[in-house]
Parts: sequence; C-alpha cells; structure tokens
Amino acid sequence: MKRREFITLLGGAAAWPLSVRAQQAAMPVVGFVSGQSNEERFGAAFRKALNEAGYVEGQNVMVEYHWLDGHYDRLPALVADLVRRQVAVIATPGNTPAALAAKAATATIPIVFGVAEHPVKLGLVASLARPGGNATGVNLLSAEVVAKRLGLLHDLVPKAVRIAVLVNPANSSTAEATLRDIPEAARALGLQTQVLNASTRSEIEAVFATLLRDRADALFVAPDGFFSSRRVQFATLAARHAIPAVYSNRGYPEVGGLMSYGSDTLDYYRQAGVYTAQILKGAKPADMPVLQSTKWEFVINMQTARALGLEVPNSLQMLADEVIE
Repeated sequence: MKRREFITLLGGAAAWPLSVRAQQAAMPVVGFVSGQSNEERFGAAFRKALNEAGYVEGQNVMVEYHWLDGHYDRLPALVADLVRRQVAVIATPGNTPAALAAKAATATIPIVFGVAEHPVKLGLVASLARPGGNATGVNLLSAEVVAKRLGLLHDLVPKAVRIAVLVNPANSSTAEATLRDIPEAARALGLQTQVLNASTRSEIEAVFATLLRDRADALFVAPDGFFSSRRVQFATLAARHAIPAVYSNRGYPEVGGLMSYGSDTLDYYRQAGVYTAQILKGAKPADMPVLQSTKWEFVINMQTARALGLEVPNSLQMLADEVIE
C-alpha cells in the first residue's frame, strides 16, 4: 500500500468515531421521568410507541430514564438539569409532581404528562381541547373513579364501616384530590373514614400498626408512584394483618393485593410515547388535545380474598377484567 493511501485510510478511521459521536450528539434526547421504581414493562410500553412511529433508541433518539422510586425531592434538580441541557421532550407519564415541576421550570420545552387530576385545574393547560402552551398528555381521571373504587371495596367487604384512607403528602396534588373526593363517596355508602399519611417505607409499616390499633375494617390506598413501587410491602403487610385493601392499579393484586380499580397503566405509558413521537416529528403541544384514559381495569386476587375469609359475589367476578386465582 502506498504511503499516501495508508495515511488517507488512517485518517478516515480516526474520523469515523468522531462522526458517530457527532451523530449521537445530534440525536433528540427525551427526558423520561417516572415516580415509580424501574419497571421494564412501563419503559417497554413507552418505547414500543416510539418504535411504531419510527424512533429507535440509539439510532435516531436517545431516552434518558429517571425512576424516582417516590423520591419527589429529587425533582427540582433533575428537571433543572433537563432544562439546562435543552432536551427535546420531557415525558412524565403517571407522575403529577414531575409534570408540575417541569411546567414550573420551562415554558418552551415540550412536556408530555400523565396526571391523575384535571390538568386545567393543575395549571398545566388552558383547556383540554387546545392546551395552548408547551404541555399536553393524558388525563388519567383517577379522581373521578374514587367513588367507584370505594364502592367496589364496599361490595366485596360489605361489613366494613371504618375505612382508612392512605395518601402520600409528598405527592400533594394527588393527596389533596383524593381527600377532596373521598368524603362524599364515603357518606353515600354510609362509611366512616380516617386519613393516614406515609412517604417512606417505615411510615407504611407504621400505618398498619395504626390500622390495628384503631381497628380499621379496610384500607383505601390512593394512587401514587411511591406506593406502587412498594406494592409487595403493601400486599405482605395487608396479608399479615388481615386487612382488606383496594388499590389504584393491577400491579398490586398481581403480587398478592386484594383488588384494584383504575386506569390501564401500560396504556397511558404507551399513549405518552405516542404523543412524544408526534412532538419529535414537529407537532406542537399547544395544538394537541389532552387525551382521556379510556381503558379501566378491575382486578381481584381470589387467593387473597379466600385467605381473608371473603366470599367474592359472582356479580363482582363477572364485572372484573381479571380474576387472579
């Protein structure tokens, strides 16, 4: 090989990694923020929607996954870093605190949220049909199903009168929405409620000690990313202390919780991915209507019901989307 050819070849080999690095640097970056612990199926649902729209991680988009595991105190620094680096989209599926933190931090970077409360009341959008700003996403309507969830618990445990309602004060917007809607729903069913708080693993332990001391008949667990990440702990403690409990998503009965009623979690992670892809293609959040959750799931764990000495009426079994044996 001639010396000139060798130098040219060597120069091309040296330049290639630089071009690859430049290409990677030019890729749009999506900052994905979830209040839950790392769950592959949720990330996979989000990625699947991106892939179906032609976006493949590492090829033409980079996704940075941030799983908070309920540590909402990390949000200000995390969101500030995403804004400083001017990521292409901030996606916060099922995470009201992250959506609010992102909205407070930037008026220009597109935000795709998934929130349990009404996004207009939260100040995220001007209206559902025409958001008008830099944020849009999915309204999970969790507050609207509080009465339904409590009613299903009453149907399964009709003798329960004293119901403890557990909220996470660190997730203030969801906690406030739950506490606003639960009293009327309880009065309609003739139930008494007691509010309990927990934001840490040890506080969850303490909640069950309080339930026993105060002789609560059942437990209503509010929607929350941290609570979802501790669902095995909930199922274990509820079984140990024979406390019937109702939860907001199917993840709980899948690991031994009694029952759940709420939005299809995988579906709203997928919907967040769909909107993220549309924004990457040039759509403006201001013109993208807020989606409403349309998939609801009622799941009962029959093994847990039997262990608690509960007889599940056929009407409830027929109503359930899934009965786990």
